[in-house]
Amino acid sequence: MNSLPEAAPRRPHGPLATAVLAVAFAFGFLLFLSLGLWQVQRLHWKHDLIARVDARVHAAPVPAPDAAAWAASSPVNHEYRRVRVSGHWLPGLDTRTQALTEAGSGHWLLRPLRRDDGSVVLVNLGFVPEHWQPVPPDADAPAEVTGLLRLGEPGGGFLRRNQPEQERWYSRDVEAIAAHRGLAGALPYFIDADAASAVQAGSPWPRGGLTVVRFRDNHLGYALTWFALALLVAFGAWRFALEERRIRRHWRQRSTEQPDGSTHPGRGRAR
Repeated sequence: MNSLPEAAPRRPHGPLATAVLAVAFAFGFLLFLSLGLWQVQRLHWKHDLIARVDARVHAAPVPAPDAAAWAASSPVNHEYRRVRVSGHWLPGLDTRTQALTEAGSGHWLLRPLRRDDGSVVLVNLGFVPEHWQPVPPDADAPAEVTGLLRLGEPGGGFLRRNQPEQERWYSRDVEAIAAHRGLAGALPYFIDADAASAVQAGSPWPRGGLTVVRFRDNHLGYALTWFALALLVAFGAWRFALEERRIRRHWRQRSTEQPDGSTHPGRGRAR
């Protein structure tokens, strides 16, 4: 039985094709390597952030920043800091925003507090069930709140945008809530009240102290993935170079062979 003829080996790539492939391998390797290094930088940044936030959450409360102190610093220097604020509640201006917590599905109850300097800060008193109705606050009674300073959440949440005209709030958008309620002098942050500050006599609601301080930290896995891809590209380039070398050696050897299988005598040899 006759065997099929052996397929002729491919010829080596030309100089242009070899150069293009070399550039592609180099580009891929440098791209994946740079992405891996970037994730390592993000890893260090995230761990530093977690350490700073953890220190703030467990520190003694400090006075909440006023407008001047806020303008003179970066917002990230205040986020998740334990603060205390005092003043008087502004009744009739509560805002409920959608919430999903360990206590179930319901709302966050945000209430404005007028400080002694005339500024207003929104206080998230905590989680309340869907149809629970709070007792109106006494506008003349002094109030003091301790909690975590939080940055506003503009736009919306739960894949939906806030609809102030319909009183549908899906995020704690401080700027939008202040504008809708006509709160002149509102500060650009809100305070998540702790459990003690949120307690309302005779009711388990609002339930404060439910702030979830958790940061996703997948940077190490991402970095290892990018570095692995960079190594795969480098391995592919090495294998390509070996294969090209083998093919070129084969064609050089083939070009020196006589039709009968012998090789040509060396050129330039003295007779």
